[in-house]
Amino acid sequence: MKNIVVTMDGTCGSGKSTIAKRLADRLGFVYLDTGAMYRALTWKALQEKLDLNDRPALIALAKKTALVLKKGEGGSRVFVDGEEATKEIRTPAVTNAVKFIADIPEVRSEMVNQQRRIARLGSVLAEGRDTGTVVVPGAEYKLYIDAALEVRTERRHREFLQKGVKIDRVSVKKDLIARDLADKSRKVGGLKVPPGGIVIDTGDTEEIEENLRKVLSHIKKEDLPQRE
Repeated sequence: MKNIVVTMDGTCGSGKSTIAKRLADRLGFVYLDTGAMYRALTWKALQEKLDLNDRPALIALAKKTALVLKKGEGGSRVFVDGEEATKEIRTPAVTNAVKFIADIPEVRSEMVNQQRRIARLGSVLAEGRDTGTVVVPGAEYKLYIDAALEVRTERRHREFLQKGVKIDRVSVKKDLIARDLADKSRKVGGLKVPPGGIVIDTGDTEEIEENLRKVLSHIKKEDLPQRE
């Protein structure tokens, strides 16, 4: 079979990441988590105790750091210069610092080059904010996952409660509004529906399989894995 690229961008709380992981597994594609790559580079910068305001140093780090994604259970395993950092890149320290890395145009350019190299090696499902507009604009399938703000607020609030985090719905909603504004107004890699993109609304059901069927309905039969 030929290599197929599926891109998946979308809003926070829309279920994008969950659907992306399930779809990659269902199709047998490599799950290209672009956000994890920025987190991985941020983790490397923190390990080397770099000044996060030193743009030249961060750009140089991006150019010399080798990032590798491997198929793992429930997502991608992330390796930074040969060292696995799958769990480490999800720490609060990395979460709070990643914005310093991700907003540098030269760093994003280097990350995009690495992401495109991964996409050329085989069939991938690339998930992030600008995968269909910047990373692989020529992808066979460009998906945009979204849901109404109230739906996403309820989902995120429930997730926090399940994790034992006490937070009210109003705060969750304000955070999502701020996140949407930040994602969509970024000068580099801003979130938007890619030209020719397919918008998938996940707001009418909480069933992951149902939303997965919505996505699969847009993929040609010949691009789906053949069952014996």
